[in-house]
Amino acid sequence: MRITLELGDITRQHTDAVVNAANSSLLGGGGVDGAIHHRGGPAILAECRLLRASRYPDGLPPGEAVATTAGDLPARWVIHTVGPVYSKTQDRSAVLASCYVQSLRVADELGARTVAFPAVSAGIYGWPHDDAARIALTTVNQARSQIEEARFVLFTEDVYASFGQVLASLEGS
Repeated sequence: MRITLELGDITRQHTDAVVNAANSSLLGGGGVDGAIHHRGGPAILAECRLLRASRYPDGLPPGEAVATTAGDLPARWVIHTVGPVYSKTQDRSAVLASCYVQSLRVADELGARTVAFPAVSAGIYGWPHDDAARIALTTVNQARSQIEEARFVLFTEDVYASFGQVLASLEGS
């Protein structure tokens, strides 16, 4: 699997799937979640409501992933995953890593070959950028998957720089 980085807007990615850093309600929110729901249109929300009415009446648990249509986005699917809120007193790294593993599992089930990821939990959920990058890139780099390209689409220059440093260290080892 080739891992690439891009500074930009995940809602404009021409990939098979885009990963949404969702909240557990699956009904939209701020940041990446809000942008995906806004640009993707009502079809995404309609499928999320069906998921809440059937498989996830209490919401999608952190670390899990589920797919819906991508609606009006240029991708085919949206893979929703709920990252953990960062804690200084509890190690939630395994839950964050699970977001990436489960998203890749869902992508494989869909037959996707290209996936665009955001920096899950590195926004409003407060995960330190360097650590979020380390967990994300190490997990994806070690994952067994049919994905040909995992593209990390990062919205701010500081997050992009953190991911760039970690990716360079992985490529150098």
